[in-house]
Amino acid sequence: RYDLTVPLARYVATNNPPLPFRRYQIGQVFRGDNPQKGRWREFTQFDIDCVGSSSLQEDAKIIAAILTSVKAVGLKNPVMTINDRENFNKLPKEVVTALDKLDKIGEEGVISEMEEKGIKNAKEVLEDMKTKKPTANLATIFKFLKEMGIQDSEYEFVPTMARGLDYYTGAIFELRAPSYGSLSLGGGGRYDNLIGSFSKKDIPAVGFAIGLDRLVEALS
Repeated sequence: RYDLTVPLARYVATNNPPLPFRRYQIGQVFRGDNPQKGRWREFTQFDIDCVGSSSLQEDAKIIAAILTSVKAVGLKNPVMTINDRENFNKLPKEVVTALDKLDKIGEEGVISEMEEKGIKNAKEVLEDMKTKKPTANLATIFKFLKEMGIQDSEYEFVPTMARGLDYYTGAIFELRAPSYGSLSLGGGGRYDNLIGSFSKKDIPAVGFAIGLDRLVEALS
């Protein structure tokens, strides 16, 4: 299994639990990616999700729960970077895929990849993404985070943060910490259409996954 989110979607579609359905899960996942720092082809993932609510308060609860949890186990100065897939609505998929690699290959690498895929104004596209402002949905999530006691220093709007998985439909998140450089410790977001692809019902959802191997490295 590539992650724990698609199996969750299949579970909800098959078993129809009372909604909203909230759960956490720890399990092994497997990917054919090239191994990298803190990430092997088999690794342990920790997920939390809320299924069945479109309230943006659930997005904020997911973010707050993750920040609270990693601080409780000793992670210093965690920051949740946040964006909204709405900012990419009018962009080709090739742009989103390239932007998702920004931390790995840098701006020049992103521009080069976009140009290789036929994006003629790649540099202008990247510069335009940097000027994007928080959407109305993000402003609401930020308000809920403040009400939950999450400090401004614990989350950051990053307009170029893409998260390449196609099933995200709204807010997207990535967890970072100074002790682990530019690599993310986990990620997630809102995926309102994924469960419907199995159940043929309109079931919104939001969740987050942490790679436990990377978290342990960041704590050591």
